[in-house]
Amino acid sequence: MKTYALKFKQNIPISIDEAWDFFSSPLNLQKITPDDMRFVVTSDYTADTKMYAGMIITYKISPLLGIKMDWMTEITHVADKQYFVDEQRFGPYALWHHQHHFKEIPGGIEMTDILHYAIPYSVIGTIANNVFVGKKVRDIFKYRTKVIEDMFGKM
Repeated sequence: MKTYALKFKQNIPISIDEAWDFFSSPLNLQKITPDDMRFVVTSDYTADTKMYAGMIITYKISPLLGIKMDWMTEITHVADKQYFVDEQRFGPYALWHHQHHFKEIPGGIEMTDILHYAIPYSVIGTIANNVFVGKKVRDIFKYRTKVIEDMFGKM
């Protein structure tokens, strides 16, 4: 099984408190995910719910051709106002390990996403990643960058 690693950085002109408040709320993930993914958090959380180690979050997604899928991630690590990690427990990937890091910088914060993922089905998964999955994942993060800039501004 081939594993892929991607890293994305974005500087945002907000405080670490504001960043943590927004990004540690599971429901806000819907706000920064492309509409064509039809991404919906199905866990019974409120807007005030904050991530904690051991938290399970369930979703409905349509990553390909409008086909609906269930996805479940666990928040495995949390360091307040520094980072959190989500890992897939059930879903479309053979592996999904996503780190979210936050660091104060002059004028705002630097947000870094480090993603490791793998596609199931061996050679077919590798071909699928090369043909469309890898581009789709990068496009999702490109979309997030734009939405976050629209919401919070650009540095």
